[in-house]
Amino acid sequence: MSLLTSPPVKRALRPVLTALDRRIKRLARLENTELRRQLEETRRQLDSVAVKSYAVELLLGRAGRGSHRTPTRTQVGKLAGEVREVTGVDTAERHVHLAYRTLVVLEALGSGRVAGGTMNVVGKLSAVPLLKPPNDDVLEIGTLHGLFAAGLVRQLVSAGYAPRLTIVDPLAEVQLQPGHVLGADPSGTPISEKVVRANLGLSGLPEERIRLRRGFSNDPGVRAAVSDREYGVVVIDGDHSEEGVREDLEWAETLVASGGVVVLDDYTDRNWPGVEAAVEKHLEGDTRFTFIGRTSTSGFLRAR
Repeated sequence: MSLLTSPPVKRALRPVLTALDRRIKRLARLENTELRRQLEETRRQLDSVAVKSYAVELLLGRAGRGSHRTPTRTQVGKLAGEVREVTGVDTAERHVHLAYRTLVVLEALGSGRVAGGTMNVVGKLSAVPLLKPPNDDVLEIGTLHGLFAAGLVRQLVSAGYAPRLTIVDPLAEVQLQPGHVLGADPSGTPISEKVVRANLGLSGLPEERIRLRRGFSNDPGVRAAVSDREYGVVVIDGDHSEEGVREDLEWAETLVASGGVVVLDDYTDRNWPGVEAAVEKHLEGDTRFTFIGRTSTSGFLRAR
């Protein structure tokens, strides 16, 4: 028989074991009470986070724009690296942050939306001013609701420019893309000159520095009307077919000032393969343009 299991020892240890058992139960009750308190506090915190998350979703979610405006730290860091590589500016991340704020503010205040994913839009907004266009004249081919143009103007003003903006767009009721049926805009906002001009008012530009030409970029009359100057920036965001982009690039050859910047929307976007195909073929020929890089799905050319 073990010493610990002998009746005398068990009798001697009984008070100690009873006291120890009571202490263990008391500690268990205390621990359970503390655990319940911690669980209740965690639940309250989660409820608070859920409320705040819903508010953020209302402001930055997909509803009404198709693409959410909630990038991750990793995505922003990657974009900042791409902007730094394209522009050679070490402070690119700061400019990316500022461009993101511009995008959020304009969509909150404006009518409609800025077309494109968040990193695509922010990349263009942050990179163009850092590429130091040679003059203040900007041509945008394809504008949707005019909010990207307003954002680009604001970014250029912040960089010390005094932009003059020219826009070419058919201003059809829905977006027109050959081979694609896009349907009604997710924002529910009509595409019209009235909407575009209202949104351009958010840019801060006086009306005399804004020129809106309704029509297609391959229309001879449209081209004649806006080919009266050399542009420091040309944004090609109209017909995304290979033929359409090629025609816009050929036109841009005659419009861009020496040192000017050409921005190609949806470059390398798998949904719009015609953009990259047109750029590659154009650069194989006799051209003033040099490819200087891309940010997200936006390509950039520099004119000699």
